[in-house]
Amino acid sequence: MHKPLHVLTIIALLASTTVCAQQADHNGMRYKWVDGKGLPHFSDSLSQDAIKYGYDVVNDQGMVVQRVQRQLSPEERAAAQKQAAQQAAAQRAAQDRARADEQMLSAYPDEAAYKAALQQALANMDQQIHTSRLNLRSQEQALTELLGRGAEFEHNKQSLPKSLQDGIAKQRGVVSDLQALLQRQQALREQAAQAQTQQLAHYRALQAEQDEQP
Repeated sequence: MHKPLHVLTIIALLASTTVCAQQADHNGMRYKWVDGKGLPHFSDSLSQDAIKYGYDVVNDQGMVVQRVQRQLSPEERAAAQKQAAQQAAAQRAAQDRARADEQMLSAYPDEAAYKAALQQALANMDQQIHTSRLNLRSQEQALTELLGRGAEFEHNKQSLPKSLQDGIAKQRGVVSDLQALLQRQQALREQAAQAQTQQLAHYRALQAEQDEQP
């Protein structure tokens, strides 16, 4: 006995719907990954092992349509974050240098102007050194006078008053501090002079690049 036509139609529609639903669930995609032993695996669903080792999403033709890296350990994640931060810092530093170079070329259009600015910076440091030397000389003279007074007491076989002892000790500290300050200023001046040699070379290189631009 033949089944009515409309029954066959319903059965065909149900079968078609089931196939479509299965295709929709998988979306025509599979997951491929290699485990810790180097063995390949395929799956229609995303497993924890795939997430752990990293996986490829492949289509019905076996072509990779997406590659997902393996899950990082906390240590690896921290290292990756550190590296990303270092790269970002280096990029910001490069941008800052480029900005500073642009400002320098804008402020000093020729080498003579730039040299004058460098010389002025050294002149300011020289003035500070000169002031420190004068101050040191004055404080050394004050210490010499205190020591002279102390020598008079010793010559007269008298003990030094405590106030004079304290004054000499304090003045020696002042002289020592000024000597240290003068040494630092002189060292900084020498470093500045050396740095200016490099800065001038850098300025000349930037000018050359600017002149080569059309």
